[in-house]
Amino acid sequence: MTTFQSQASLDEAADPIEESGPRLVRSSVVARPQPGSVRRLPSPSAVLQLLKPVTWFAPMWALGCGVVSAGVPIVANWRSIAGAVLLAGPLVCGTSQACNDWFDRHVDAINEPKRPIPSGRVPGRWGLYIAIAWSALSLAVGAALGPWVLVAAIVGLVLAWAYSAPPLRLKLNGWWGNTAVGLCYEGLPWFTGAAALAAHRLPDARIVWLALLYSAGAFGIMVLNDFKAIEGDQKLGIRTLPVQLGVRPAAIVACAVMAVPQLVVIALLVSGGRPFEAKVVTALVVAQAAMMPMFVRQPRKRAPLYNATGTSCYVAGMLVSAFAMRALLLGNP
Repeated sequence: MTTFQSQASLDEAADPIEESGPRLVRSSVVARPQPGSVRRLPSPSAVLQLLKPVTWFAPMWALGCGVVSAGVPIVANWRSIAGAVLLAGPLVCGTSQACNDWFDRHVDAINEPKRPIPSGRVPGRWGLYIAIAWSALSLAVGAALGPWVLVAAIVGLVLAWAYSAPPLRLKLNGWWGNTAVGLCYEGLPWFTGAAALAAHRLPDARIVWLALLYSAGAFGIMVLNDFKAIEGDQKLGIRTLPVQLGVRPAAIVACAVMAVPQLVVIALLVSGGRPFEAKVVTALVVAQAAMMPMFVRQPRKRAPLYNATGTSCYVAGMLVSAFAMRALLLGNP
């Protein structure tokens, strides 16, 4: 239920919870605030920026797919759905963003000094306090929505902290970091949406398989974000797939990992007696495949375009698959 943004890693030699202070750092020039100008509490706008609302859409879309796939009345369960949306987006995803900014604050002070923490708008250790408070609130909401939702929230929060915080810092390795992100972008929110409507029961196994398959494919989507700062990642010791494998091989891996789980979904839809939805998902995969050669030839240049177009087809297929699962559970022809 978590989303993450790939950012420069923090200076590993620095104490991860060292007081960052309100200083603004630009190269070798350090700007110190004037006496009396130090902020004691973060401003609401700075907190909102820290939580990055723009990143909430992806997990909330996956959660919506989970809600659709659950096969239960939606209007009658609007309270549970609203709570699940709150959990997947503002809370767990927001936690991951606050956590990431806190542990990246030293490098952000150089590369992005206007970010809430290095700029002093979120002063002292408030970034850490917000991440901790949002984690606790996420657990409370998850518990209120049911035991399986709580389990998903715990897994999401563990991955959120492991992604950014020492000693694990999964973001430093493309295999581990992108796996965590893929699970938190698609699988956990999908599972959460279905579990919130399952009356404290484990969702149908077919729903769980769909969530896991689209999580696996999302690994490839995450790789698409790794082509924009390869040299910087190399200098900072961030071992993304383009750094480890090279640009072209990483692009091929991204395409393959996106495509294969969708082919498995198509096979499952056919075997489940949903040929129409299988044909729609097939068409969406064909559209992605048509764009893959363009991307593989020029990964650095074409990654943003393929990210926008290929990913749109991918998430559309998610929703089609969710409606197919809903029809299967309801016994619709």
